[in-house]
Amino acid sequence: MPAFRPAPAWLSDAVFYQIYPQSFADSDGDGIGDLAGIADRLDHLAWLGVNTVWLNPCFASPFRDAGYDVADYLSVAPRYGTDDDLAKLVDLAGRRGIRVLLDLVAGHTSDEHPWFRAAADDPGDDRYIWAPHDVPDGFVASPGTRPGGYLPNFFASQPALNFGYARESAAEPWRQPVDAEGPRANRAALRAVMDHWLRRGIAGFRVDMASSLVKDDPDKRETCALWSQVRRWLDAAHPEAVLLSEWGDPAVSVPAGFHADFFLQFGGPANGLPMRSLWNNGAGTLDTAWAPLDCFFDASGAGSPMPFVEAWRAARAAIGDHGFISLPTSNHDFSRLNCGPRTSDQLPAAFAFQLTWPTLPAIYYGDEIGMRYVPGLPDTEGSVLGPHYNRAGSRTPMQWDDGPGAGFSTAPEDRFYLPLDPAPDRPSVAAQRADESSLLHLVRRLVALRTTTPALGHDSPVEVLHEGYPFVYVRGDRFLVVVNPARTTTSWAAGDAAGRLAAASEAEAAGVRIARDGTTVEADGFGYGVFELTGA
Repeated sequence: MPAFRPAPAWLSDAVFYQIYPQSFADSDGDGIGDLAGIADRLDHLAWLGVNTVWLNPCFASPFRDAGYDVADYLSVAPRYGTDDDLAKLVDLAGRRGIRVLLDLVAGHTSDEHPWFRAAADDPGDDRYIWAPHDVPDGFVASPGTRPGGYLPNFFASQPALNFGYARESAAEPWRQPVDAEGPRANRAALRAVMDHWLRRGIAGFRVDMASSLVKDDPDKRETCALWSQVRRWLDAAHPEAVLLSEWGDPAVSVPAGFHADFFLQFGGPANGLPMRSLWNNGAGTLDTAWAPLDCFFDASGAGSPMPFVEAWRAARAAIGDHGFISLPTSNHDFSRLNCGPRTSDQLPAAFAFQLTWPTLPAIYYGDEIGMRYVPGLPDTEGSVLGPHYNRAGSRTPMQWDDGPGAGFSTAPEDRFYLPLDPAPDRPSVAAQRADESSLLHLVRRLVALRTTTPALGHDSPVEVLHEGYPFVYVRGDRFLVVVNPARTTTSWAAGDAAGRLAAASEAEAAGVRIARDGTTVEADGFGYGVFELTGA
């Protein structure tokens, strides 16, 4: 593993909160969330206890892919406000002990970016990947006077930036090596964009499609080398900043230079199985390439936590103490926890697990109140990826209260970025703030327990005592955690561990009972518990 500067100390205690800006809070009544709206709601985040916010892309864009098609990396999109609004948000968040991360779309731009418009008319411009004479499969015909076509990264409106190819091909003589002039210019531009925002108080970046920059790179050697170079620059220029990757394979991305990577619905040798084996119940966002599975957090009790646990162990062994693994509740591309047959009473056990396992927790906006994945929404800014994969259902407006517009916006609801959840019993922040038995209060207590208790932190050891239902593990030799995602009551005979469990005291629990002599643990359907062990 390359030698990098140790990660900033603050990262080990991070509790991430992902905000989809257009759906969080609208301050100006146009039906689209904005930066001033986020600033107005910072007290909610501070009260909840999160300390690091990640914003989905807020740069200037034509929004054919919800901002993942950047037209200007150095300007805030007008629909979100101004550069000054972002600076104010960063300042106000900092006063509350909250750092702000931006989403960096490193591998492609919008086809409306000035770079691309210039390249479309200049055969000598190598900033993008061009086939100069024809339009090969997977390429898009040139929109300008330049002949041939360009390679898109995702949609046709997202031309891939040229970071080079790892391998030559006689059949594709237009391939450039990673040290050619175009790739070198793009690496310099990438550092310049990062430096611009870091000097304005941003704490770091989550990097979109981080594994995709160098093309035809099957072992990711050249892609890893690129990010190692970026990390060495970052360590020298901005040592307190962090890089998080959308890679989905921490065992590869962290040694390459990222401070942390997420377990995602894709990525890694099992194509996202570690995360999907926990949450994916076959509803909401469903890729036809995914093999059917029984996820662990399902009322049927047919799943297992072990695909996740084994992948976590392997990744942790590869990383050692050089970086971090993050586990999200959901994200803007994947179903929310409250999806399909999974109901709100199943969510507390999921949070009890996510906030006590030795990963950095990432809460997707609204999951803390149990917002629902809303099916059947229209394709909005490229949200539909397949017949059973509409990301819009996870991007609906935040539900702040039970008044008009759910407190998201004063605009007529037909002007909202996306429709509100139409369910009459949809949850809201206001209602759950008033109810101390709510999911919101539970999440807040679990966040506080985690952030004030080193034994529950990322670096503290974990010992799995029971691999089934209930799932039972010990953190830092001090806390016993029990979660039962099944609808039926389950139990576990502690055996030799009984002495450690005797007289354990409850820190946060519902529906879990430990025998006084520690010999048996019983968990009601959807029960969970965090217990402090005697003598710890």
